[in-house]
Amino acid sequence: MRVLLVDDELELVSTMAERLEIRGYDVTAVSSGQAALEHLAQERCDVAVVDVKMPTMSGEVLLSFIQRDYPSVAVILLTGHAAVDESMEEAQLQACATLFKPVNIDELIRTMDKCAGDREATPTPASSKE
Repeated sequence: MRVLLVDDELELVSTMAERLEIRGYDVTAVSSGQAALEHLAQERCDVAVVDVKMPTMSGEVLLSFIQRDYPSVAVILLTGHAAVDESMEEAQLQACATLFKPVNIDELIRTMDKCAGDREATPTPASSKE
């Protein structure tokens, strides 16, 4: 599975990437929404794990771009904030899952596997029969 980690906390994202790579995942870690979009334009990805609060481009905005331009990518939101505002509520409904920081690596893996499996089981509009 190809995983894209997007978080402006460089230490956190590099630690998560290392732990996932040890478990056999193909991981790319970037520190901004713009870098994530540039990566997705070049490389296929199964799951994007996206921090909600980032400077320049929030996770909610990045989620909307990914859903529009890369609908086969499952998006998991990461947040360090228990309080949820209206835009976050809407993003949670659109994302495959929302996890809270600090995220347990086993929980993240279970969630990634489930979200990727859910995407594979859902036919895309081009492949569904009418």
